[in-house]
Amino acid sequence: MDGIVSDVAVGVKRGSDELLSSSLYSSPSSGMSNIVTANGNDSKKLRVEDRMDCPPSRVLHIRKLPNEVSETEVIALGLPFGKVTNILTLKGKNQAFLELGTEEAAMTMVNYYTAVTPHVRNVPVFIQYSNHKELKTDSAGNQRAQAVLQAVSAVQAGGTPTSGSTASESALTPAPSPVLRIIIDNMFYPVTLDVLQQIFSKFGTVMKIITFTKNNQFQALLQFNDPVNAQQAKLALDGQNIYNACCTLRIDFSKLVNLNVKYNNDKSRDYTRPELPAGDGQPAVDPSVAAAFNKDSTSLLGALSPLSAAAAAAAAAGRVALSGHSGSSGVLLVSNLNEEMVTPQSLFTLFGVYGDAQRVKILYNKKDSALIQMADANQAQLAMSHLNGQKMYGKIIRVTLSKHQTVQLPREGLDDQGLTKDFTNSPLHRFKKPGSKNFQNIFPPSATLHLSNIPQDVTEEDLRLLFSNTGGTVKAFKFFQDHKMALLQMSTVEEAIQALIDLHNYNMGDNHHLRVSFSKSTI
Repeated sequence: MDGIVSDVAVGVKRGSDELLSSSLYSSPSSGMSNIVTANGNDSKKLRVEDRMDCPPSRVLHIRKLPNEVSETEVIALGLPFGKVTNILTLKGKNQAFLELGTEEAAMTMVNYYTAVTPHVRNVPVFIQYSNHKELKTDSAGNQRAQAVLQAVSAVQAGGTPTSGSTASESALTPAPSPVLRIIIDNMFYPVTLDVLQQIFSKFGTVMKIITFTKNNQFQALLQFNDPVNAQQAKLALDGQNIYNACCTLRIDFSKLVNLNVKYNNDKSRDYTRPELPAGDGQPAVDPSVAAAFNKDSTSLLGALSPLSAAAAAAAAAGRVALSGHSGSSGVLLVSNLNEEMVTPQSLFTLFGVYGDAQRVKILYNKKDSALIQMADANQAQLAMSHLNGQKMYGKIIRVTLSKHQTVQLPREGLDDQGLTKDFTNSPLHRFKKPGSKNFQNIFPPSATLHLSNIPQDVTEEDLRLLFSNTGGTVKAFKFFQDHKMALLQMSTVEEAIQALIDLHNYNMGDNHHLRVSFSKSTI
C-alpha cells in the first residue's frame, strides 16, 4: 500500500497549490469532514481504503508517477480511451487524478491497464478508481492543467486551442501537418509497416506510409487524413515503446503535407489507391529486418516471433503501445462463459485464431470459467486483446491473464468429465510453422470470414447453406478467382464467431478440411 494517500488529503499544506476547491469539503473551515465521515471519523489520520474494491467511477487515481511528469503525459494515458474532462496533479506526492467523460471510458481504461502495466517515462504507474464521482478543481490553483486540458479538448474537437492557453505545451499548438515523421530508437526487433498502421490507425484514418532507413535508423512518414488525428497520435504515442523496453517511438510533424506513394509493397503503402503496382524493388525481406541485420547481425537472435509483432499491434488495438505484461505467463482465465454450450474444443478453435492453444480446462466448480494455456505470453496477450468483450454463445466473455504458469492435466485415471483437454500435439495449430502466412493474417473478430481450402466442386449455394445452418444469416459472398478461397459475410460479429467455431476444419469431402478465419475486408 506504499504511497497510497487518501484520495484528497492533498497538498493542503502547500499554499498556492491548494488545488481542490472547497466544494469538495463540507465547508472550508471544517477541513475534511465530508471525507472523514466516510472513512470512520478519524480526523488525525484517514484510513486508506482498498480502492481496487472501489465502485467504478469516471475519476481515476494514478500513483507512483515519476517526479517531473507533465500534465500532458498524464492526459495521454487517458486520451486513447475517450474524452478527458479534468485533471489534478499532486506533484509532491507523485500522484494525479484524471476525470474521463464517461464511467464507461474509465472502466475500459482500468480494465486495459489491469492487463498491461502503464508506463510513464519508462516507470510503471498504478491506476485505480477514485472514491470521487467527479473532480472539482479551483481554476486559479490549477490554471496550467486547465490550459493543457482546454488545448487537448480543442484538438479532440477538431478546433485550435483558444487564446489564453499559453500554458499549454508546444505539443498542443495547432497541428501543422497531417504527416508525422516517426523514428524508432532501440530497434532490437523488426517493426513492420503493418504494425505502424495498426498502432496509428487507432487515432484516425491512416492514408499513406513510407518507410526507409536513414543514418542507420529505421524511419517512417505516415499521413493521416486530418492534422487533428496526427496531433492526437503524436500526443499519445511519442516516447512510448512498441515492445517491452525497446523500439521507442520518436514522433514529430513532417514539413511535408502530402506523401507521394508510387508502389504498394513492404516499404510503402497508399491505402487510398489499392491498385498501385508492387514495383520491381519489392524486397524479399522487410526493410526493417534487413536494417536490423545490417546494423547488428545478433540483434534478431532470440527476437520476438512475428506473432509478438501482432501482439504489439493488438495491444495498440487495446489503444496504447505495449510496455510489458503484468504476470507474463501464457495462461488466460476466461469467464462469463455459457456453461450449457461451451466445450474445451470450442475454446480451442476460437482462441486458436490468435495462437496455438496447448491445454484447455473448464473449471470443475465454476463451469462458466476456463483456463487456456497458449504457447507463450505474446499469444496470450494477442488473444486477450482481441477476444475480451466478444460474444460467444450469447454471452459477453471476459478474458484476463491468469496467475497460473501452466494448466494442470487431471491425474491419470481420474475422470474430470472431459473438462480438461490437452491439445499440445494437435495438427490444427495455425502458428507452428515458422514464417507461416497465418502470421500476417491475424485480425480482430469481424462479421466477414475468410474461407480457404474449398474443393473445386463446391458452389456458392453449398457454402451459403452450410454457414446459415450455424444459426446466422449470410449477408454476402464472394469467391476469389481460383475458387479455392472466398469471403463470406454474416450479419453480426457474434454470428461469424459462431460459424468459425462450428466450421473451421469442417470436412468438405475428399479430405478437404475447410479453413476459416476473420477477415479485415468487407464485401
